[in-house]
Amino acid sequence: MPEEKQFPAQQQQPPGTEAQLTPKADHGETSYVGRGRLEGKAAVITGADSGIGRAVALAYAREGADVLIGYLNEHEDAQETARLVTEAGRKAVLFPGDLADKNVCRALVDKAVQEFGRIDVLVNNAAFQMSHESIEEIPDEEWEHTFAVNISAMFYICKAAVKHMKPGASIINTSSINSDKPTPTLLAYATTKGAIANFTAGLAQLLAEKGIRVNSVAPGPIWTPLIPSTMPTDKVESFGAETPMGRAGQPVELAPVYVMLATDEASYVSGARIAVTGGTPIL
Repeated sequence: MPEEKQFPAQQQQPPGTEAQLTPKADHGETSYVGRGRLEGKAAVITGADSGIGRAVALAYAREGADVLIGYLNEHEDAQETARLVTEAGRKAVLFPGDLADKNVCRALVDKAVQEFGRIDVLVNNAAFQMSHESIEEIPDEEWEHTFAVNISAMFYICKAAVKHMKPGASIINTSSINSDKPTPTLLAYATTKGAIANFTAGLAQLLAEKGIRVNSVAPGPIWTPLIPSTMPTDKVESFGAETPMGRAGQPVELAPVYVMLATDEASYVSGARIAVTGGTPIL
């Protein structure tokens, strides 16, 4: 039985933009209310131009944090995220660049320290994916690029950032339900997400003595520009229908988890992987 249609048929060129997304994603523009839970903190978020990253940037700003917005080349989307941050009364710093280059990863950290003097919260959220029906279809270069963006960049950024983080700081990595339930047509992406889960669990143990917490969030199907720019039209139309809740999530529905993990209230939460999956369990 075919899965129920959730979205109109649409395709975008990677990496995709919010402007072409139908319907528009909800990042919390009209609904998220801050309560000062991150007052005075400095946050770095990669992939913050759109989708989950934009929702987290908006929430962090409304909770009182300044935000560095890392992104590839989606300048219009990134400027909108910056507008939302500044509208909340916080400092927004734009940093474009390809995280597949380890020198760009280090430059991102240097920019944050130059602007903020420190890093209190680091959210590694940038990701690349493409769909393929067979392993033979996956170009070697694409496999290597997926690993470079999704997991190697995380290593380089964390390695550079830790020296600028004090006890109480927080690292939050975006994993995926694919870390536990890999989608076969997203072989490279799913493999990196499993690596992120293990990287997070190991790093949490390494950094515990420094007082730095490390956790990951495992989203299920979330409606972002990544979907129509990397998936076949039929998969876009039914995206999220397979979940127990019967729908895809919106970026704003991730934001409270990223906020909680960044706050001092989560002082004993480290090494965790938190599922936001519309009811699909992960192990």
